[in-house]
Amino acid sequence: MDMTYYDHGTPAERWERARMFFDAKDYAAAARVLGGLVEEAPDQTGPRLLLARSYYHSAQLLRAEAELRVLVERDPVEQYARLMLGRTLERQGRPEEAESHLRIASALAGDFERL
Repeated sequence: MDMTYYDHGTPAERWERARMFFDAKDYAAAARVLGGLVEEAPDQTGPRLLLARSYYHSAQLLRAEAELRVLVERDPVEQYARLMLGRTLERQGRPEEAESHLRIASALAGDFERL
């Protein structure tokens, strides 16, 4: 597959392109753009989280899980990454693993009913 279009431009231009693909619900194309951005700047949360969301919405659940685990390992109190990881695990039929992440996400959001 020719990746030239997905890798073309400055990081800021590629970030905008990825957001446009995501907003248009072309999650696979967004993931192709974001993959390169995450490789270039692995410590940035925004691109990695949007990459995980793109994988989730395009049913690439193992890839979504891998990206979300990196985020949660790096920042254990990243509420949205915890929530997405829990939802990703649920979608894979792993509710027992999902539960702890969903509980932590609820606590971080101030929703103590789930606890």
